[in-house]
Amino acid sequence: MGIFRMYTGEDGKSVMEELQVDDPILETLKTCTGCSIQINEPTEFSEFHPAPRRRWMSMLSGQIDIQLADGTVHSFGPNDLRLWEDVTGEGHKTRFPVPSVSISMPLP
Repeated sequence: MGIFRMYTGEDGKSVMEELQVDDPILETLKTCTGCSIQINEPTEFSEFHPAPRRRWMSMLSGQIDIQLADGTVHSFGPNDLRLWEDVTGEGHKTRFPVPSVSISMPLP
């Protein structure tokens, strides 16, 4: 299992980093304001966009591929927890290579 954070860097581009379980940032992010389920087909793809809000996301099944401006692609599955904080700037691309179900948990 990995815990990953995507945020907007100083250059306005999204940055991905892996967090450790004892990272101090996680202490402040334990409360969510609800959750929603998202079902995606493998044909779904989105161009560069920032995250609509700060939130935790996790795949219940399937896979999501996240592409950053530098061309790197990060793939996530059911064993990964993702913190989306790139709510400004250029954002990221998303692609679902297989049918996927994810859960989104907005942060206050």
